[in-house]
Amino acid sequence: MAVTNRDMANAVRALSMDAVEAAKSGHVGLPLGMADAATVLFRKFLKYDPTDPKWADRDRFVLSAGHGSMLIYSLLHLTGYKSVSRDDIRNFRQVGSNTPGHPENFVTEGVETTTGPLGQGIATAVGMAIAERHLNARFGDDLVDHKTYVIAGDGCLMEGVSQEAITLAGHLNLNRLIVLFDDNHVTIDGAVGLSDNTDQCARFEASGWVTRKVDGHDEKDVTAALKWAQTQKKPVFLAVKTIIGFGAPKLAGTGKAHGGPYGADEIAGIRESLKWPHAPFEVPAAIEDAWKKAGQRSKDDRAAWKKRLAASPKKGEFNAAIAGRLPKNLGKALVKHKKAVVDGGQSKATRQWSGDALEVITGLVPEMIGGSADLTGSNNTLTSHTPALTPTNWGGRYIHYGVREHGMAAAMNGMSLHGGIIPYSGTFLVFADYSRPAIRLGALMGTRVIHVMTHDSIGLGEDGPTHQPVEHVASLRAMPNMHAFRPADGVETAECWELALENAEGPSTLALTRQGLKPARTTHTEENLCAKGGYVLSDCKGKAQAVIIATGSEVEIALAAQEQLAKDGVKTRVVSMPCMELFEAQDAKYQSDTLGGDTPKVAVEAGVRFGWDRWIGHTGGFVGMDGFGASGPAKDLYKHFGITAEAVAEAVKARV
Repeated sequence: MAVTNRDMANAVRALSMDAVEAAKSGHVGLPLGMADAATVLFRKFLKYDPTDPKWADRDRFVLSAGHGSMLIYSLLHLTGYKSVSRDDIRNFRQVGSNTPGHPENFVTEGVETTTGPLGQGIATAVGMAIAERHLNARFGDDLVDHKTYVIAGDGCLMEGVSQEAITLAGHLNLNRLIVLFDDNHVTIDGAVGLSDNTDQCARFEASGWVTRKVDGHDEKDVTAALKWAQTQKKPVFLAVKTIIGFGAPKLAGTGKAHGGPYGADEIAGIRESLKWPHAPFEVPAAIEDAWKKAGQRSKDDRAAWKKRLAASPKKGEFNAAIAGRLPKNLGKALVKHKKAVVDGGQSKATRQWSGDALEVITGLVPEMIGGSADLTGSNNTLTSHTPALTPTNWGGRYIHYGVREHGMAAAMNGMSLHGGIIPYSGTFLVFADYSRPAIRLGALMGTRVIHVMTHDSIGLGEDGPTHQPVEHVASLRAMPNMHAFRPADGVETAECWELALENAEGPSTLALTRQGLKPARTTHTEENLCAKGGYVLSDCKGKAQAVIIATGSEVEIALAAQEQLAKDGVKTRVVSMPCMELFEAQDAKYQSDTLGGDTPKVAVEAGVRFGWDRWIGHTGGFVGMDGFGASGPAKDLYKHFGITAEAVAEAVKARV
């Protein structure tokens, strides 16, 4: 007998429930419910090739409802991805397996993005869809012509980031984005009606999408809906009606079907309901063959694409973009820029110096797409090389995100994961709190994104404590795999931009000032001194009696304190530490040589002390903030909170 869609879907259901049961942990409700629709997608529509998981023109598939991870693991395994073996399925959620509790792109090849925190997947997918449209505009249909598919659940659509994401997608008219909503009317607590009564189709239509309701257990209805979705001129939302825990005699359609092992009796009942008499982790050969055939459906498409790429005059440019290679002349251009900064001797805010550096960089790196959360003029992220990316100009290089910090950060993750784009964007540092879940996920995934965060301290002045970050730099430094840069002047800002671009293994944050700063680096050097995270900016003659460590706007204060102390006969060294993470990566000798070994230390930063004791010791001095800020002119606030050269000098004298 011919293998049916339901037969193939039941193989997905069986592997999923067997894996969760064996692990005694996991979420089988979604795989049981969405297996029919997902099987149609992978059999008939999705463009992919398991033998080349990184094929640049593949469709992207995002399981936004990441708790249902066994759905994607089963699909990857059955279609022939080497990254998920049958043993991996058996070892679901075990240490060292390729099948972790939630999908992780850095663990399992074939997983496009890490999901689990609800809403992040659909928001990241918007970035992938932006990347596809932009690269299509740049390289043409021959090289870039694919879609982004998402399976999302009720929880994804309840999270606030989803609203930011879907309105941005609708505004940009991302017609290659197709969302399949697992419309099962159930949450963990029970019926969705306990907490929400949103008409999701109306919501998406109001945001500029087209929608359609689908019977998720009817192969013909799902096929017709996905076929219809291929030709729409707007992003597509399919409300796929399913039964969570499909086939479970007692739990199907209930909140309890969401997660956890169902138990032997319920699993036996599912096997009977599905007419699946096979042993755990066993799939009949005919069904396995049907799935392997499905996995080869795009083999010819990939071969044809490779021929087009080989013949394309844009081949080298395309490959460089996808690989994320920086131009060879970037370093020299930035050295030239640094020299001009030193020669000019101007006092400017580091946000302005960042804009100047970006003017150089974006002219040389066409892969860079910038943006801002409605703060372009304040963040200085727009350059003459970055026209707006709009529904009528997908080839643009600047996204006006509106007041959508969270959606912006998630979209940047998606662009980076897609490949071919190095995204950066701007907002105020205090609003890192709005975007933190996406920033953290980017650090976990190792996305190459750059967060420009201005107005980085009480130095922003009159807007007051609601807008004055005091703990934010410390919190970003506490995040694994994040490079947090806080440059002191135009030269350091250019160097930090170079380092952020070179950091291909994770995100970077540039914390930049609103207020103007005097030049700290007054002698030109070709070497990127910030590359070591911290370095001796100003030394004394002979042995230093104390070391003053500073970042950003407070380097100016440290240099003034050094001058005052010298008049009093106290010899000090000033160390600029624009990036603690890079300094921590240096060897112990360099760290000791730079910080003077056991020499008394005082740090000055207009933020909290958290994280500084590593470098100054528990008995070291710290001049900074121990509470929230206040409203007033910046100069007055520094005096009010005691962040002055005099305070630094006193702290040094107390320890000499």
